[in-house]
Amino acid sequence: MNYELLEKELKNRINYPYSWGKKQTDILDQQTKFIYKATSFKKLLAHIETACANYSNCNELKNYALNRWFNFWSAKAVESLFCEHKIVQTHPNKYDKYVDFYINNIPFDHKTTVFPKNYHHSVPYAIEHKKELIEWLYKNQSKQQRQHFKNRIFIVLVNNFNNSEHWKLKSEIIWLNQIISAYLCNFSSSKLHRFSFKNEEVLADVIWAIK
Repeated sequence: MNYELLEKELKNRINYPYSWGKKQTDILDQQTKFIYKATSFKKLLAHIETACANYSNCNELKNYALNRWFNFWSAKAVESLFCEHKIVQTHPNKYDKYVDFYINNIPFDHKTTVFPKNYHHSVPYAIEHKKELIEWLYKNQSKQQRQHFKNRIFIVLVNNFNNSEHWKLKSEIIWLNQIISAYLCNFSSSKLHRFSFKNEEVLADVIWAIK
């Protein structure tokens, strides 16, 4: 994967207003499947224009597609960055919704997320109370198809300059690579948070990406 080129494409999106219009739904996911094929921002805009011809609310679809495309390709880059590290093994089934890769043979899904505005504590508090934040994230994020209680690594983005622009940090692929590499170089399973769900042990952790 060409990370420099992808970062450039992702940054084309941040020049557009950020609005979901609607929360993630399976129906809108179906309407915007073209985001998987659009490897450039120019191609994405062309797909959106075509899709709008058959959708009653073009602005709603456009916002949804812009955000979904941005999140998908950023996540693909992050997964690839993990898998380049020597202690990480790629999961052979790319369609498995519970496992993206293995860290020292431990299966993990990963999720890059902005610091949640509905989590009613500060960033310093969340850093000191990792267990509380992790359990909040499991319970309050990733609805519908992506919701699960399997092992997960959360990358939490914090933009110290503007609390409404945490999301833009998803485009900073080269910077995220440095953070992920540092985490993996110091990885220890003993540092993972452990909790039980339906009589199964769940392992999770937070990687802080603060800028």
